[in-house]
Amino acid sequence: MSEAAHRPRKRFGQHFLHDPGVIDQIMAAIRPLPGQRLVEIGPGLGALTIPLLQAAGELDAVELDRDLPELLQARCQGIGTLRLYQADALTFNFATLRGAGPRLRMVGNLPYNIATPLLFHLLTQVVHLHDLHFMLQREVAERMAASPGDAAYGRLSVMIQYRCRVESLFTVEPGAFQPPPKVQSAVVRLVPCEASPVAVRDEACFADVVRRAFAQRRKTLRNSLREVLDAAQIKAAGIEPGARPETLDLAAFAALSNAIG
Repeated sequence: MSEAAHRPRKRFGQHFLHDPGVIDQIMAAIRPLPGQRLVEIGPGLGALTIPLLQAAGELDAVELDRDLPELLQARCQGIGTLRLYQADALTFNFATLRGAGPRLRMVGNLPYNIATPLLFHLLTQVVHLHDLHFMLQREVAERMAASPGDAAYGRLSVMIQYRCRVESLFTVEPGAFQPPPKVQSAVVRLVPCEASPVAVRDEACFADVVRRAFAQRRKTLRNSLREVLDAAQIKAAGIEPGARPETLDLAAFAALSNAIG
């Protein structure tokens, strides 16, 4: 299939990047080097794939659209070593790509419809990741970087910031894509923390507390956490039971989690 014949597919959330200036900005942010283990999610038509290969010499890529691998391999012929996996990134085990080598550098223009669940999936494998450079919906980028009290602050903010340092790099206008999306995009850098910013005894318990707290964010902690902590236990952890989750920082969620059991 030719590039011209491949039309972006709505069910895959495809918006193909084509703006050379934006591509240059992303490459300048990533600064790929030979010997690094680069992994691209959703390479599409290869707008980032080709310059990544030119800089690093080899690249792993995961693409769900089964019609794209042949086109991508043809476009990248002679540029470098492209190892392409026709698979769903939401269930892909990225640890298998690392093997005994250095931690992975993740790159991707993420489809808007899977960005949030994909981020949660990658958090389960963060020990294998060196950094992540993603372009995604600006609203999602704002949620990732939000602080307590911000309207965008929520479960994604807490879980991302527990694992990574978030850097908002720049925004991208709809015209940089084909077809243009109806919203602005943003490029972010995530750098996994070498040590957790707060002490958590049980990470599964921490994740459950955060999930419960934000499941109905208008509820107070007294109500949203009543199945795991009563008001007295919440208060003993140093948190006001009448508080709402969007006012709590990482340390407060850690204290609530550590109060269980």
